[in-house]
Order: sequence, then structure tokens, then C-alpha cells
Amino acid sequence: MSWIEISLNTNHEAVDWVCTLLAKEILQEDFHIVEYVGYSDDNDQDNEVWAFTMLIYLPEDLQIHRRVEAIANILKPLHRTGMTSELQTFVVATKPTLQTNSSYPNALIRRIGDRFVIVTDNLDYVPRNDQEIILRLKNSLAFGSGLHPATILSLQLLERHVQPESQALDLGSGSGILSGAIAKLGANVLAIDNDPVAVTATKETMQLNQITRVKVMQASLGSASQLGHWMGGDHIKAVPAIAAARQFDLIVANIFARVHISLAAEFAKALRFNSGILITAGYTYDRAEDVVTAMLAVGFYECDRVQIDEWVAIAFCNNPSNILPSQI
Repeated sequence: MSWIEISLNTNHEAVDWVCTLLAKEILQEDFHIVEYVGYSDDNDQDNEVWAFTMLIYLPEDLQIHRRVEAIANILKPLHRTGMTSELQTFVVATKPTLQTNSSYPNALIRRIGDRFVIVTDNLDYVPRNDQEIILRLKNSLAFGSGLHPATILSLQLLERHVQPESQALDLGSGSGILSGAIAKLGANVLAIDNDPVAVTATKETMQLNQITRVKVMQASLGSASQLGHWMGGDHIKAVPAIAAARQFDLIVANIFARVHISLAAEFAKALRFNSGILITAGYTYDRAEDVVTAMLAVGFYECDRVQIDEWVAIAFCNNPSNILPSQI
């Protein structure tokens, strides 16, 4: 059987959106994400903005034209705003696989913060030292590849604020990358998402990394179960609601600003008195003060902040003594 290879370039912001938007059109084993490699004679005037290349493989059958057209239509808004390149299609004899760094030298190895190294599950990687924390991710159509700025910022704050043996909640776990990071820093994690694709992906990430400190559930926190899919897509069936009952030392949520604002009071009720840390991400600088205002109104203090371009992640605490000197 011949295969159709669909190739497109994306920037940092778009890569997770592409995966999530295409969840119904492609299988996890039918795509790869690799570092973008530009060429000096490239005629693409926008080549400096690209960070990654996504390769999608579809069988060349009677449905191929419909499927390619469907993918193009789904991604049209991202292309129109300059976040992805145009689709390129090629006929190939076999569907390639990524196996080792040497066989595919531009396969992804992401170093984040001082310790985290994110690699795909089929790459041979030898840690540089015993301080590195390796997180292996399978191809996943759940949000959270470790490539989006919001995920990178979340990992940076987690590295600073997770305490061993603490109890953490990952709200909207996506691929499970943040849950895995928290667990590898020594905490116990409840990972919840209302999207079954994300729940499956989180479970697979825990198995792949041999992590036992994470409990994964299709659920949400309090009234978040009534907000539907975080991307506003198809209706998500009702899922169990985790009551906010002072049971967590840390909460991380990489979700839209409007959801952070809606859940501010429940975040406050879910964290233990005088020791709770809330890490918020998933929004840009223009919404940051709206999030801060909502959190201050329910008793939080801003204790840490990081930023990449327009993307922001802010950590809040419920004890002013936990504010970092740089935030005073």
C-alpha cells in the first residue's frame, strides 16, 4: 500500500492546537512532530517563524481526497492567521517510524528549566547527569506535547514549587506531561480531565514513564464539570465533580483564562490553608491582569510569574510569606 505524507510547519503556539483539532481525523501512530529545518535557498519568506514540522501519514485509498480536504479545512483558521504553513502532500511507498536519534537526527529532545528533558518514547536518550528528569511522551493528540509556551512555563514553575510528598491536582491533564513532572519531583498527583482522549493519553504517559504516584480520572473540579470541553468543541458528557475540600497542597491548571476566572473561588477552597500553591497557565499577557484580579478577590497572593513572548504563567499562594522576593 502507498501512503500520502502530509507535511506542514507550525510555530510554538500552534503545534498543540494542530494535534487537538485533528484528533478525529488521524490516529496517534499516523503522525510525527520533528524540529523544523530551514534551508538557505528556501523560498518560504516565513521560514524564520517555524519551530516544528508535522508529518501526517494516510493510506492512499478511495477516501484519501476527502480526508486531505477535511484536514485542510480544519487547519484553515491556523493557516490564515500565520500559525501554520500550507499543507504539502507527497506519495510515499512506506510509512516511516522514528526510532533513534541517529536514524532521525531532528527528532525532538526538549530541555525545559534546569532539570526536565522531554523526549518521544521511541528515542534512545542517555541522561547527561543524575539531576536530569526524563519525561517520555508517546505521539498524542491530547494537548500538552511539551512544545507549547504555556506547557514550558508550567514546567518551569512546577520545578520551583513542587514539594516532595505533597498532594497535587492537575486540572486538565491533557497528555499527562505536567502530572508526570509533578510525580517525578516526588509529589502525589490526582490528574483529571473531562476529555476521554486526554484521560487515555495521561494513563499512557504514566505507564510509559513507570510512574505510580498519579491517579488518573475523567472528572473535573467543582463547577468546571459544567463548562464543557475546554476548547469549546463537541459536547462532553457529564463527568464526576471533585469537591473542593482543602485537600491539595498544589494545583496546576493549563487552561483558558476564562476558566481560571470562573474557578477562582473553587481553587481557593481546594487548597490547604496557609500552604497552598496555584499555578495558572494557558493565557496571554492581555488576560493576565484579569486572572490576577479574580485570584486576589478570593484571597490569593501572586507569588511567582514567568513569561515567554506573550504567554504568561502565574503562581498564586494563600500565604503571603510564600511570596518570592522578586515579586515583592
